[in-house]
Amino acid sequence: MKGQGLTLPEAAGRFGVGTESLSRWKKTPAPTFTRDKPGTKIDRDAPAKDLAAHPDDFLYERAARFSVSVSGMGAAVNRLGFSRKKKPKAP
Repeated sequence: MKGQGLTLPEAAGRFGVGTESLSRWKKTPAPTFTRDKPGTKIDRDAPAKDLAAHPDDFLYERAARFSVSVSGMGAAVNRLGFSRKKKPKAP
């Protein structure tokens, strides 16, 4: 932009990106691959208590109790180390 004498809107039009993206890239040119923000809608301890209270419930039932999406509830349960409901083994 400076080297070619383009303004921010001209450079955005030339490269097909938004002006806000160019401003952000000027501040931090290196890409970031992680977020510094934790999940805020579901408390960390609440799914553990819910799993203990209702061990046989499905994710959609838990999600309805917490008023979140099923995928969000699945991520919260996975953070606790539970992958899926396990069936007892046959004798």
